[in-house]
Amino acid sequence: MEIFGIGPQELFFIVLIAIIVLGPKDMQKAGKTVGRWLNQVMRSDGWRAFQRASREIRNLPTNLMREANLEELQKMDREVRNTIDPRPPISQPPRPQTPANQSAGPTEPAPSNPEPPAAAPSEPTHPADKPDPDQQ
Repeated sequence: MEIFGIGPQELFFIVLIAIIVLGPKDMQKAGKTVGRWLNQVMRSDGWRAFQRASREIRNLPTNLMREANLEELQKMDREVRNTIDPRPPISQPPRPQTPANQSAGPTEPAPSNPEPPAAAPSEPTHPADKPDPDQQ
């Protein structure tokens, strides 16, 4: 466990020296003063900006690798698409919307050659499909 980069043995040594130098009564006042000061520092906008900048610096290598990988993946995607179909994509002009189409929204086109539903036979036509009267 470390606090501000100070290990437990170092912290114990610092507290021991403070008690010897300040004495027990002044140590209590100094502790309150240091606590208030740290509280003000932690709640300040400057500390928040420092924390944000520190987080961005720590994450900078990861973010750069993600961006580089993303660009590399996009390049590979373009290469694959060009090998599959080297022609440039054809852009279709947008269809003009009539007031009737705009209010109704997009509709699906009706099938050009609808097939009637197949009629189910009422009785089996094959002799093997007929139920055996002896089994009932």
